[in-house]
Amino acid sequence: MTNNKWHHLKKVELHCHLDGSLSLEAIRQLAAMASIAIPSSDDALRRLVTVTKDSNNLIDYLKTFDFIRPLLQTKEALSLAAYDVVKQAAKENVIYIEVRFAPELSMDQTLSALETVDAVLDGLNRAMKDYDVIARLLVCGLKQSSKTLTEDIFKEVVRLSTKGLVGFDFAGNEADFPTSELKDIIKTTQDLGLPLTFHAGECHCPNNISYGIDLGIKRFGHVTALYQQPELIKAFIASDATAEMCLTSNLQTKAARNIAEFPYQLFYEAGLKMTINTDNRTVSNTNLTKEYALYHQYFNTTISDFYHFNQHAILASFTTNKEKAHLLKLLKENYEVYLS
Repeated sequence: MTNNKWHHLKKVELHCHLDGSLSLEAIRQLAAMASIAIPSSDDALRRLVTVTKDSNNLIDYLKTFDFIRPLLQTKEALSLAAYDVVKQAAKENVIYIEVRFAPELSMDQTLSALETVDAVLDGLNRAMKDYDVIARLLVCGLKQSSKTLTEDIFKEVVRLSTKGLVGFDFAGNEADFPTSELKDIIKTTQDLGLPLTFHAGECHCPNNISYGIDLGIKRFGHVTALYQQPELIKAFIASDATAEMCLTSNLQTKAARNIAEFPYQLFYEAGLKMTINTDNRTVSNTNLTKEYALYHQYFNTTISDFYHFNQHAILASFTTNKEKAHLLKLLKENYEVYLS
């Protein structure tokens, strides 16, 4: 199948970071708004916002975000950025996307956490009026940040759940801030009433996944460290958790040191619930169409497989049951064309 046909398949994305997924066009607009000089050449600009080939780990990968941070310090900038990500997703037939971001990274100047989240929701809601995509928001806490700061942010913004905020997440430096040290803040977050997804297993650290399962978390980003962990894979499945897989970024962060270490085949054979995601469209220089093509190239993933993965994504999403039913119907109608 050609990339063009992968493009036409309807898709669902659960793991997409706002600040890592901005188009070059949007970055130029944001830089102009912030009066920040950037290279005139697209190639030069892309090098600044895309992970380098010599990246050795997650920390190296995260350094790429430093360039974007000053561009996202106003409500106008955050709204534009959110609109841009949904616009990109719509172009490759994404029907549902959960965009995530950490408010504290946009609070360097005058914005409050509530203002940052409200601005991103404004951009998502404007984009939904222009494109046939349902877009929802996840708010991230950073593992390396003050637990008090994260708790304050989450408590402040949870009131925006009526406007499109559907869940929380913990991201950032996993190697130095393991899940076991976050137990209290995780439980406090769960008590706020919105569902939680959680970054775990990007640093060859299966214990972070195991501890998250014990805490009742039902969605995990990456979980690459389940590689060669058959008992933990069984525990993951028994907990009815869903994996947000990010192939390209896992190879770039060396969460999987090579394609043989990427646990897709193990998950597939075990029957683990998988979803396919970009993680960061710009930082990883990818999109969902590229990811589908790579899965087919490396693992001979079929259209039927992609259909099931998207069903998993819809069922694991944090949207309403009514929207899930609508999305499942759209997905079925689209894939029947290719599976008949």
